[in-house]
Amino acid sequence: MVEFLNETILWWHWIIFGLILIIMEMSLGTFIVLSLGISAIIVGLIDVLINISFTTQLLIWVIFSILFIVIWFKWLRSDNSHEAGQSDYGLDVLGTVYEEVNLHTRGRVTFDSPVLGNSSWLVTSKKQIKKDQRVKIVQVNGQLIEVESIK
Repeated sequence: MVEFLNETILWWHWIIFGLILIIMEMSLGTFIVLSLGISAIIVGLIDVLINISFTTQLLIWVIFSILFIVIWFKWLRSDNSHEAGQSDYGLDVLGTVYEEVNLHTRGRVTFDSPVLGNSSWLVTSKKQIKKDQRVKIVQVNGQLIEVESIK
């Protein structure tokens, strides 16, 4: 079987396979299939330059696929842990309390710049915060924002 694949799988098969995977990626949007497609094209280009066996081609494809997926998840994927929800607003937005925030009750804060499209929000806090104190966002929980005072 391996001899059959060595004779029948040519360099352009890998490039066509890679292009098909890249086209599939356009409808998926995960970038994992994109990594597989780019790896297949690289294997096709290597096979043009150096005639290698099918098992070596397959091994190179697997290595490049894993490498590109690791690169995607490790370095190219953005870290959203510092952002509020799915927006571009950071958690470092400051605001002023205009309705006192007590433990287990909600207060109201006006933020310096709009957060998720609104500058006035109901907020909670783990400590009591008096009116007119400056606060910063700690966490966004759905429609409720947790704040803490700035000292």
